[in-house]
Amino acid sequence: MGILKKPLLTDKYTRLNEKYQHYGFIVDQKATKEEIKAEIEKVYEVQVAKIRTMRYMGKSSTRYTKRGFLEGRKAGFKKAVIELVEGQTIDFYENI
Repeated sequence: MGILKKPLLTDKYTRLNEKYQHYGFIVDQKATKEEIKAEIEKVYEVQVAKIRTMRYMGKSSTRYTKRGFLEGRKAGFKKAVIELVEGQTIDFYENI
C-alpha cells in the first residue's frame, strides 16, 4: 500500500479547500513530509507549497457484552494538510 491512504472529504476540509486551497489526507504513519510531497505531486500532478502533519492516537473504546466489559483501543492515524501553489486545484471527483 502506498503513502496516501485516502483523502479527507469532510465539510471542514471542503471549506478549507474553497477558501485557502488546503487539502487533507490520511497518510502512512511512518511517512515523512518529503515522501508525502513527492507522492502528491506524482499522483495528482500539482505542485505542493506547504505540508502540515498531525499524529492522532487511537481512541479508547469500551463495550458491554455477555462476558463482561471489553476494553480496547482504535487504530491511530496520521493526517497531512496540503497547501498547493497558487492557481492549482485537485479534483477528487474527476474519475467518477
